[in-house]
Amino acid sequence: MPARMDNPSLVVPGALQPLLDLTEVIGKTGVPKTTLDLVRLRVSEINGRVYTFPDDPAGTWDERLPRVAGWRTESCFDEAERHALEMAEAVTLMTDPQDMASDEVWEKSAQYYTDEQLGALVMHIGLVNLWNRVNVATRQEDAAWR
Repeated sequence: MPARMDNPSLVVPGALQPLLDLTEVIGKTGVPKTTLDLVRLRVSEINGRVYTFPDDPAGTWDERLPRVAGWRTESCFDEAERHALEMAEAVTLMTDPQDMASDEVWEKSAQYYTDEQLGALVMHIGLVNLWNRVNVATRQEDAAWR
């Protein structure tokens, strides 16, 4: 299916740089890049945004990424990653908008992340949701994992 338009972040003057700046700020808070990648992929899966994983002989992407949808039963994810993924699902799915990230989900994540990191994680989830929804709504091509 062809894209409906060029990516809006490129069409709307001045839109791309603030999004990239926020991504950079989030990356400097101490949340491991691998955790941010896991969250980005899980949120994208929920939103219907498809990533392809090309052959990676150099090992530039985490081999656990294709297993992230099954994070609840896969033993390769540590507790901090599991709680970040649980938060990602809770915020993305918004099954209960009044309590989309329950106190229980929040408290479990807070055991592993500082307030700054937890704030960055929530902003990362929101930003990934924004990118996904823009890309899905405008039918952008599937993306290759970097």
